[in-house]
Amino acid sequence: QVRLVESGGGSVQAGGSLRLSCAASGSIYNVNTMGWYRQAPGKQRELVATMSKDSSTNYADSVKGRFTISRDNAKNTGYLQMNSLKPEDTAVYYCNARVRPSYYDYTDRNYWGQGTQVTVSS
Repeated sequence: QVRLVESGGGSVQAGGSLRLSCAASGSIYNVNTMGWYRQAPGKQRELVATMSKDSSTNYADSVKGRFTISRDNAKNTGYLQMNSLKPEDTAVYYCNARVRPSYYDYTDRNYWGQGTQVTVSS
């Protein structure tokens, strides 16, 4: 089993910055794709950004140029640097990881963190 622990959420004013972290622990051989998703009240969960093990990235159009995803493979930890925050960025942010559990098991498992609240006031 794998556990994802997020940290770094909080409340900021518009234009401010926050940095989210997601630490993966447990039965891990490789963490393949790590990503961030968010869910605002009354809305569906949506992709924010993902990063593969080879560092290729994918961003939602709404955050391009403002958010930066990164990861430290040695620590099995992912990060989301959020700059120029807007009130519409307010949501619960979830970390996601696709994990290969062992050398002998090629099937990735999909895991979610518990979520961290980000609130941006105008």
